[in-house]
Amino acid sequence: MAFVPPTAEQLALYLGLDQIDGNRADLLIEQAVALCESVVKPLPAQATAVVLPAAGRAYINPQQVTYETVGPMSVQRPSGSGGLYLTKADKSALKSLAGRGGAFTVDPTPAAADASPTYPVDDDYGPPLEWEPGWGFI
Repeated sequence: MAFVPPTAEQLALYLGLDQIDGNRADLLIEQAVALCESVVKPLPAQATAVVLPAAGRAYINPQQVTYETVGPMSVQRPSGSGGLYLTKADKSALKSLAGRGGAFTVDPTPAAADASPTYPVDDDYGPPLEWEPGWGFI
């Protein structure tokens, strides 16, 4: 199933807004998709789970304001909570959704490799070993 970019209405629903600026939302969604494609291309069908939060952060706080006071009311947001960006968790989720996460093993052994020892085997090397009952090989 191919990726279908979310709509402005879906962004409004995600953010819990009754009204949304459709043109601005479409632009931010388009930019969020482009940003996600810089991590994984083509985007998996479930990438909407990353695109919507990225576009939502940019829609709610486009200028990355961390502290704002209007009259008697003030609000403080975490540093780096605005603008269009992907978090480390977003990038990890994209890779996981695309099936590119987790551990893997690389076997550098050639397919035609022989399991026999590569060192010379010499039966006459060293002292002869004899079995001595109670003592083992001596």
